[in-house]
Amino acid sequence: MQTSPHLLPATTHAQLARAAESLREAITSTDVPARYAHAHVAALRAAAALLAARARPTPGSRPQRNAWVLLARVAPELAEWATLFAAGASKRAAAEAGSRRAVTEREADDLIREADRFLAVVETSLGLAPHARIEQQLPWRAAAGA
Repeated sequence: MQTSPHLLPATTHAQLARAAESLREAITSTDVPARYAHAHVAALRAAAALLAARARPTPGSRPQRNAWVLLARVAPELAEWATLFAAGASKRAAAEAGSRRAVTEREADDLIREADRFLAVVETSLGLAPHARIEQQLPWRAAAGA
């Protein structure tokens, strides 16, 4: 379900901007756990943007507090993404708590790439032009990861 970008709530645009900022923080951070945490938060904010545009409360139902569960319900085409990021939530919590062993550099790099792709998928599904991808922003990182 594609939405007209002109009809998107301001919250959607704000969450997309915050997602892009978190992604930039993930890309530029030298601390591995922080990179992972920022990438995960970027994905969460991208999900929040889509939910702000599509989710509608159902009268009489209890609100779902887990964004990944709600995302899979509201946008079934993104269920695999929701599963991927839901699986990383405990690692993000450990990384945010200061664990130096919570994630490896490879896991952080992989999550940054996945969050980057997910943000582009969300932007496209909302009828927006996708952001400049990591490979376009930091070509030396993409070459190093190849």
